[in-house]
Amino acid sequence: MTVGMAGGMKGDEGEDVRRFWRGLGIPGLVDVHTHFMPESVLRKVWAYFDGPGPLTGGVEWSITYRAEEDERVGMLRGFGVRAFTAMLYPHKPGMAEWLNRWAVDFARRTPDCLHTATLFPEPGVAEYVRKALDDGARVFKAHVQVGAYDPADALLDPAWGVLAEAGTPVVIHCGSGPSPGKYTGPEPVGRVLARHPRLRLVIAHMGMPEYEDFLGLAERFGEVRLDTTMAFTDFSEEFAPFPGRALPRLSGLGDRILLGSDFPNIPYPYVHQLRALERLGLGEDWLRAVCHDNGARLFGL
Repeated sequence: MTVGMAGGMKGDEGEDVRRFWRGLGIPGLVDVHTHFMPESVLRKVWAYFDGPGPLTGGVEWSITYRAEEDERVGMLRGFGVRAFTAMLYPHKPGMAEWLNRWAVDFARRTPDCLHTATLFPEPGVAEYVRKALDDGARVFKAHVQVGAYDPADALLDPAWGVLAEAGTPVVIHCGSGPSPGKYTGPEPVGRVLARHPRLRLVIAHMGMPEYEDFLGLAERFGEVRLDTTMAFTDFSEEFAPFPGRALPRLSGLGDRILLGSDFPNIPYPYVHQLRALERLGLGEDWLRAVCHDNGARLFGL
């Protein structure tokens, strides 16, 4: 089963995806970057992509998997995704706690979702981060571009400390792609890591387009990881190509690269992300680690 660019079913993309991971000899996929959120919020996200707005860099962006929540969950299960996330994020104060409450319910009714929470620089953030951890959150999402905040903001410092102490991964969109923000780029994140070197940041989108700078942070800080979300695909290579000279560094960090897809908000079929990784030519051991083993180890699957 697959969903076309207009949302209609066609072909059997599920079989294509399953054939990919079966060929690697792994039990399925672990995707650390998928989006589930309250329907009212998701519809606004989709409407934004339909724009396109300034955060998409003026790029035409069709949503391939525009479907109801239960159908989207079923698609991931049909692909053989063993574990996935509910990447949700606030764009203003007072929104994160509400999203976190929704995420508790979603995780309870979706056991293969890694319970996801979020945060924003505001008074009380450390307290609601602790509450989310107590409620079972296993991964957090931070979106510097959409939230338009400095990740090194003093208001966030105690929350980063709580998450570092807990060893809870944080998927953070902090690269300047597809459109730069005031606080995107490696420098603000470097300041966070200087204060919290054990913080398990997962750099979304491989840090696109500042790939090499974020690879450098991963080489410097042993708990930093990167996810593959949209990187290396035909779509992203047009405006933010990954430099071929950095492939040896990508290979060397093979134990800290995690599969991410951005499902459902991608302008191409899910299997294309997998094929884009395959054509890097880094070998089956690297692919097995990225598509399953690294995420399974990080989350104790």
